[in-house]
Amino acid sequence: MKAKVVLACLLLVIAALVAVPWIASYFYVFIFTEILIMGLFAVSFNLIFGYTGMLSFGHAAFFGVGSYATALVLIHLQWPFLACLLVSMGVSAVLALVIGYLSVRLNEVYFAMLTLAFGMMIFAIAYQWRSITGGSDGLAGFTLGSFGLGIDLTLSNPAVYYHVVLAIVGIASLVLYVICRSSFGLVLKAIRQNPERVAFAGLNVRTYRLVAFIIAGTFAGLAGGLIAPFLRVASPELIHWSTSAEPVLMSILGGTGYFLGPFIGSAVFVLLETWITSFTGSWMLVLGIILALMVVFFRKGLLGTFLDWWMEVKK
Repeated sequence: MKAKVVLACLLLVIAALVAVPWIASYFYVFIFTEILIMGLFAVSFNLIFGYTGMLSFGHAAFFGVGSYATALVLIHLQWPFLACLLVSMGVSAVLALVIGYLSVRLNEVYFAMLTLAFGMMIFAIAYQWRSITGGSDGLAGFTLGSFGLGIDLTLSNPAVYYHVVLAIVGIASLVLYVICRSSFGLVLKAIRQNPERVAFAGLNVRTYRLVAFIIAGTFAGLAGGLIAPFLRVASPELIHWSTSAEPVLMSILGGTGYFLGPFIGSAVFVLLETWITSFTGSWMLVLGIILALMVVFFRKGLLGTFLDWWMEVKK
């Protein structure tokens, strides 16, 4: 009975998301597109944070590099959009392999600081390598052509692009969910709780951490590949450490112990930011106060707190 209720709620949410362009203005189409992309970014981060227990402050490096990869391919090669996304994922996976290989051997604050250092190094390269990245101006002026696979879509239409993002994010989320629910995901949870015992069981903790780091970086690159055409620019700000803080906030806000928690956090974060900026220039102060209160009073995140409340009501 419980599984049927969850499935029904999930199908209802999917139906509502599909219907957004038909029932809402373009403004909200843009907002929900951003929520989906940032939600995927946050879910990819939560694979290493919520499941593996590794706090990374450089996750935006893969997000930003993915956006640059898509922009560069569109500018110089004019490949189909699907091929651009695959390039974004591949480049981000290679970068995650290099950074992860050097980082996962460290624990806790040392790991966090090293990922922050690598993230700022990638930011400095993007900011200064003007001939390739456009420097502080970033890369703009690229246009989306065909989708690929012989599918004819007008990707310049915000409603069409929203549905493409919804489909891609849905497939990517399903893959990540399967990974989290697999035996590999269970080992990651065990590593988060007690890495010493996992090592005593004969499993290579460092290898599992590295693989999780690569998977997370790959899907962050996919999110970056989706954000570049949405923003119409790939800029160094997408790599900055402040961008790395966003999936941290979204995951904690929604609930790191739940797969859908980061999506809830993404929706709340983006909607709050949009709402607050509409009436005050000091939006960061107001947003910070609201988020701080939420984190203090919703210890398990919004989703976790709601589920606990629902279980109490049912009793």
